[in-house]
Amino acid sequence: MTLERDVRVKVVNFVASDSGLRVLAEELGIKGRSKLVEQLLAKRSRKVQLQANVDIGANVASGSYPAEAMIVLPCSMGTLARIANGIASHLIERAADVSLKERRPLVLCVRETPLNKIHLRNMYRAADAGATVFPLIPTFYNRPNSFDVMAREFAYRVLAHIGLPQPDAYRWKG
Repeated sequence: MTLERDVRVKVVNFVASDSGLRVLAEELGIKGRSKLVEQLLAKRSRKVQLQANVDIGANVASGSYPAEAMIVLPCSMGTLARIANGIASHLIERAADVSLKERRPLVLCVRETPLNKIHLRNMYRAADAGATVFPLIPTFYNRPNSFDVMAREFAYRVLAHIGLPQPDAYRWKG
């Protein structure tokens, strides 16, 4: 996901890999990726622009495109490896590469465990290049009463990390 610097309307460029769509469809109980894509496309918004991961020439693939930040959520270990090693064969990796070279915030929300040494090395490489590794770990100090609350709080934390105010987020009171 990338955010545009247009002060009038913030635009989210949504890019999903085929694997990501498959996992999303399975986790939401939707039969088939094509139905999931149809559902995403049916909810058109002028604030959300869907991008094809195969479109390496899309707007977010260029450093001249005014993106403010990029979040890869979830970030598989394969995507992490390609980003950490500069292999940009698809739009997600290319946009991440552009974020790094332009010194824009890049947040990689890794989800797989346990971690092996290759995963750890790739996280180090990505962090060393300027990315933030932000594991998908829920908070419990806010006493969440549902998975929805846990997911929402995680999203709030990630969005706050890139500078987007989250007034509904839980605030630690000490």
